[in-house]
Amino acid sequence: MPLVTPEAVPLELEPAGLGSRFLALVLDWAIQAVVATALVVALLVATQGEWAGLAQALIVLVLFLLMFGYPAASETLWRGRTVGKLALGLRVVTTEGAPVRFRHAAIRAALGMIDFFLTAGAGAVLSVLFTRSNQRLGDLVAGTIVLRERTGLRAPLPVTFVVPPGLEAYAASLDASAVRPEDYGAVRTFLLRAAALQPQVRYELAVTLATPLLARLQTRPPAGVPPEAFLACVAAAYQHRPSGPAQVGPATADRALRTSAPPPPAIPAAAPQSPTVQAGAPPAPTGDDGFAPMS
Repeated sequence: MPLVTPEAVPLELEPAGLGSRFLALVLDWAIQAVVATALVVALLVATQGEWAGLAQALIVLVLFLLMFGYPAASETLWRGRTVGKLALGLRVVTTEGAPVRFRHAAIRAALGMIDFFLTAGAGAVLSVLFTRSNQRLGDLVAGTIVLRERTGLRAPLPVTFVVPPGLEAYAASLDASAVRPEDYGAVRTFLLRAAALQPQVRYELAVTLATPLLARLQTRPPAGVPPEAFLACVAAAYQHRPSGPAQVGPATADRALRTSAPPPPAIPAAAPQSPTVQAGAPPAPTGDDGFAPMS
């Protein structure tokens, strides 16, 4: 299953299987049981005699908060992980690969009471076994999936973008602080995949990405500069800004690229240095959109 990392690098991660999910669940249940036992004992000791009725009401409340609140709060605050999932290398994400929000975690926790308690776990097991992405009922309704983060895939290497020759002064003049992390993520993905695109598609996607950046950076490239070279200048300026590259969320442009282009060739893991990406030489003359048209 494709997933986009915080560096906008598409990875193939596999859905978590029944065994690893069960072990993670057992660990979470053990934590909940220890906390529940401690709280119940404390309530019974503190509310003896005439407060026995209050103790019973508080115990019911505490048990509900643990069953519902623990998974919902953990997955929301830890970006799709609980203690059990963290120990087993699992994470909950949306079916699009984005981090889960509270509504996703709350739906999963609420329907977990049906998956695990009302059906004695049979509903969850059957759903995981007979769905393509190993989803239980809570995942199907919330639109989420549990992935294995620990795989045998090599970690992607960082990429250094090089300013095209002759554009060093122009790249230095760009206000990289105006570039948003999601903008950089989209530009990064395009530049890494550009060589695998058809020339016309490559040019049109470059124009689509570059046009809004021209307005945001309040700049105009020199005459004869193609959009891809401009994007290379933006990426290089962003990487070399004083604060350094920020983390990038899943870019919407990456999803568009996935539908129109094959995956780029993998960056060799044995390379001694970070690979560099440089746009081709800019053709001339300049087109009506402010960039050099295709030759």
